[in-house]
Amino acid sequence: MQNTAHIIGAGISGLSAAVRLANAGFKVAVHEATHQAGGRCRSYFDGATNLTIDNGNHLLLSGNSHARAYARAIGTEAGLVGPERAQFPFVDVKTGQRWQIDLGDGRWPTWVLDESRRVPDTGLSDYLKLAPLIWASEETLVGKSIPTEGILYQRLVQPLLLAALNVDPPEGSAGLAGAIVRETLLAGGQACRPLIARDGLSAVLIEPAVKFLQERGHTVQLGHELRSFVSTDGKVTALNFGSEDLIQLGAGDVVVMAVPPRAAANLLPGLKTPTEFRAIVNAHFRITPPPGSAPILGVIGGVVEWLFAFPNRLSVTISNGDRLVDMPREELAQTIWNEVCQAGGVSGELPPWQIVRERRATFAATPAQNALRPGPVTALKNLFLAGDWTATGLPATIEGSVRSGDRAADLVLAAKGS
Repeated sequence: MQNTAHIIGAGISGLSAAVRLANAGFKVAVHEATHQAGGRCRSYFDGATNLTIDNGNHLLLSGNSHARAYARAIGTEAGLVGPERAQFPFVDVKTGQRWQIDLGDGRWPTWVLDESRRVPDTGLSDYLKLAPLIWASEETLVGKSIPTEGILYQRLVQPLLLAALNVDPPEGSAGLAGAIVRETLLAGGQACRPLIARDGLSAVLIEPAVKFLQERGHTVQLGHELRSFVSTDGKVTALNFGSEDLIQLGAGDVVVMAVPPRAAANLLPGLKTPTEFRAIVNAHFRITPPPGSAPILGVIGGVVEWLFAFPNRLSVTISNGDRLVDMPREELAQTIWNEVCQAGGVSGELPPWQIVRERRATFAATPAQNALRPGPVTALKNLFLAGDWTATGLPATIEGSVRSGDRAADLVLAAKGS
């Protein structure tokens, strides 16, 4: 008899676990509390701009092996597009200075040896000072491990770590920062090519996964919120969805819970989860980017941090954005647009726009909050956890999300084989 894997949550973590278990021979049933799949990684039609936009500008890198394998499994890896070389243009909106970091396409960080490819006005010794991050523990602060001032920090390290950790880098976990450095800057340009879901996150990473599952006879049920687990003898024996909607589990059935931390703690009383979160602010402007616009532009010296050029819009991401969540929307949009004009080479009045403020975008990647991340195994032997907020060894990223789903699925398969 075919065993069933019940996946609670249809975000990236849940869908990656679902796809992996479906391919391994499980019957899969995905249960999503809301009326759309994707969680914090989704697209939607926005009436203000008359465009389909993403709720966040999520950037992948060519070295994100789990995320790329997930896209490959659902047939959409070609939808992740980017330049052939790992090149990152930057602009300082205070001074107008522009430069480009060229990490090349090799497997070693030889770019730091070439003055024309590294950050202007930096030397090899500046990069060597980053070495402590490589072996730093997750309990150590970034600010206690490396210099958090100077040109290299301002022009590369701070933007990179701010985007990855979603906290002011000095207060972040050096171990999590080190994981990012090892898998990106230290791995050479072959691991650092930026990849963007140009046609939208849902079109590339969400809808194809749902279709993949449904076409193979699995179910994805939206608006199906789990209310509680029923457990006996250390195992989940039933799933309670309320209103007499009780699903009994067979002896070999398993559950992967891939929901946000607050929901997970409600379903599993006593579960330790992160308690502090940080906002991310995204802005979208309906305008055709100038010819030759870089797919992604790093911006320093202002409010904007990263500027993304899509075929029909310019989009902005601002991490650690708690300071902006209560700013009047029109004022914020105009402030951002003014910097977009400086950075992106455009001009004119404020075009149709949308501001998306994700107040609890990620857990705060500090040592204290990182210590609260649970592993995938629970006290119930057929229940496993997934989510970018679980202990993945990475900050809250798409790669971390997919890894958590893959890990939960692998534990299910290991338990089945034991």
